[in-house]
Amino acid sequence: MTTIIETERLILRTWEKDDADPYFHINQNPKVIEFLRGPLAMEQVNDFIPAVNSHQDKHGYTLWAACLKATEELMGFIGLNYTNFEASFTPAVEVGWRLGSQYWGKGYATEGAKASLEYGFEKCGLKKIVSFTVPANIRSIRVMEKIGLKRDLNRDFAHPKLAADHKLSHHVLYRLSADEYIK
Repeated sequence: MTTIIETERLILRTWEKDDADPYFHINQNPKVIEFLRGPLAMEQVNDFIPAVNSHQDKHGYTLWAACLKATEELMGFIGLNYTNFEASFTPAVEVGWRLGSQYWGKGYATEGAKASLEYGFEKCGLKKIVSFTVPANIRSIRVMEKIGLKRDLNRDFAHPKLAADHKLSHHVLYRLSADEYIK
């Protein structure tokens, strides 16, 4: 385990094998997966952990394991992810988060996402960072706005990993350039 970012209340770190079980359970919660394609199977979780650690090695950033500093308990993930699926704004680096619902409404996603933006712009030299979700995901949109991302009204898109008629296909895009970034 390597700590990458430490904030007032959070540790964002690389993943360990022991994270698989708690992360699996986070991804079974209907509240957490409401705007996702469905729950993750344990096999998907076991594939996810080495993939995100490999992503860290390759790019210098990833969707880090997010832990409460006070207890070291795994809350989910917060971080940066290189995405190159076909869309008008890709390839791009996305800031993203997925936390267990018991951690919602406490500012953890905002705190970790702000730290991830700082890391991406200042340590990795990224030129822009995006985030996207379905229009109904008001909680995530609120986080995007709190961390300074701006809605790109011309870049709504149908997520290419979903059928065009899928209820979660339509996504809104938020973005922030390095020039617009204010710490």
